[in-house]
Amino acid sequence: MSSQETARPPLGGRWMQLAIGVVCMAMVANLQYGWTLFVEPIQAKHGWSLSAIQVAFTIFIVTETWLVPIEGWFVDKFGPRVVVVAGGALCAAAWLLNSVADSLTLLYVGAAIGGIGAGAVYGTCVGNALKWFPDRRGLAAGLTAAGFGAGSAITIIPIANMIHASGYEHTFFVFGLIQGGSVLLLGLLLQKPVAALLPKAMKSSVAQTRREYAPTEMLRTPVFWIMYALFVLVAAGGLVVTAQIGPIAKDWGLVDTPVSMLGLTLPALTFALAIDRVMNGITRPFFGWVSDHIGRENTMFICFAAEAIGIVMLWEFGHDPIAFVILTGLVFFAWGEIYSLFPSTCADTFGSKFATTNAGLLYTAKGTASFLVPLASLAEEFTGSWETTFYAAAAVNAIAAITALFILKPLRARTIRNAQAEASKAATTLQPAE
Repeated sequence: MSSQETARPPLGGRWMQLAIGVVCMAMVANLQYGWTLFVEPIQAKHGWSLSAIQVAFTIFIVTETWLVPIEGWFVDKFGPRVVVVAGGALCAAAWLLNSVADSLTLLYVGAAIGGIGAGAVYGTCVGNALKWFPDRRGLAAGLTAAGFGAGSAITIIPIANMIHASGYEHTFFVFGLIQGGSVLLLGLLLQKPVAALLPKAMKSSVAQTRREYAPTEMLRTPVFWIMYALFVLVAAGGLVVTAQIGPIAKDWGLVDTPVSMLGLTLPALTFALAIDRVMNGITRPFFGWVSDHIGRENTMFICFAAEAIGIVMLWEFGHDPIAFVILTGLVFFAWGEIYSLFPSTCADTFGSKFATTNAGLLYTAKGTASFLVPLASLAEEFTGSWETTFYAAAAVNAIAAITALFILKPLRARTIRNAQAEASKAATTLQPAE
């Protein structure tokens, strides 16, 4: 491809590129957020233990996240188009395999294939947004991540209805083709950002570095590992709720309990899942936008503290059907913003040039956090209650809130100041003597 072709503005400009990324994210969202609907039917048919089935969820999250840096390298080298197209094909293949999986081994293989595909789409679309919008990183990352967070809200009811009417196998097959095929076609329209098409000035109220950190340089900074630890802590609680909300609702007798709200009457679990997806999507651009104005760490403190409170309230009051729907919505609203705050904070701290790979390395924290999902199932099987899981999740969110404000914030500011001082010193050294 020639440089002239590369520099040609894409159809609809950078906002259309953002919109394509949002839709692609929505199409792969059910691989994670729709999973809980399939757990009970799979268990009922095959008799596998809940913890064994949820290993597939962990495999999906690990492959979705830990391979994103490699996929980011392909994006930097070949552009976003080929990576997203391949990701769409893999996502379709994963659910087609799930539709015929008659052993845990096949279920795990399908999870791995789906994770690779979803990670390719997720990492590429978020990285593309960060590069196209250096002036609105929080908002752009939030809107893109919202597609993944809220995308399943549109299809959660059709999927639930199809599972009940035609079985989970048929549902895997049909939605695998729809979702994977849509991503494959839309991916053909993506274009790599180039400097000539970007805003000339970065207008932001948050501190942003002037240095472009290579991935290996970033990994040697303490601030990266503080961010990584925070990501693990907060992601763990939300992933546990995401994967276990179906079994929790079953234990509390709420799966088919009718709830009437907002002019609708739906089973409590279906209603909660739909509301949760919407709230999980809204929070990402909303708090991304908020962080563009009040700062990343200040926003983290507010959200993480709210998540801790929401989890405790869900345990204490969630046995009531209406409270269950409302409080799970609150939990997801206070959780989903991590997928806009952390990528934008990463790009602010380490620059735009390697934003896809760097954000991908940070995103592997989600995979690390996923190892706690089967442990939550084992804890429930051992104790007969979800109480330990709920209070542990609340505690780590409270710790994360304090750490973000009192450790990450000053450390990141110092890192940016030092980088700017080094750049100024280097510029002075290179100036010719008069």
